[in-house]
Amino acid sequence: MADDKKPLKLPRTAKGKKPVYFDTTTDKLISMVLTLMGEVSVMRDRLDTVERLAEKKGVLKLDDIENFEISPEVGKIRSERRAAYIARVLKSVQDELDALQAQGDGMNVDVVQ
Repeated sequence: MADDKKPLKLPRTAKGKKPVYFDTTTDKLISMVLTLMGEVSVMRDRLDTVERLAEKKGVLKLDDIENFEISPEVGKIRSERRAAYIARVLKSVQDELDALQAQGDGMNVDVVQ
């Protein structure tokens, strides 16, 4: 196989119906919990790396973290990151709301964003 070929780009969304293992509500809850587990796992690994590097280089103390004051710019970045995180965690719920709205089945579904 030649090295000059472009890498295969896979679709980002699955096609077809999702399998239901328990009931739809339980499956959605499990999906959210597993998403949170992945997020927390990555976050803990990254934080562990930062703490080890900071300790090794002697550039950070725990008091520096406890007394950190957030600037408006940092607050905005964190707010945007938090909104994206919540959207990922609640994706299955949002997908169902979107499907219900697309069906227009007479149900009055309000989406709060």
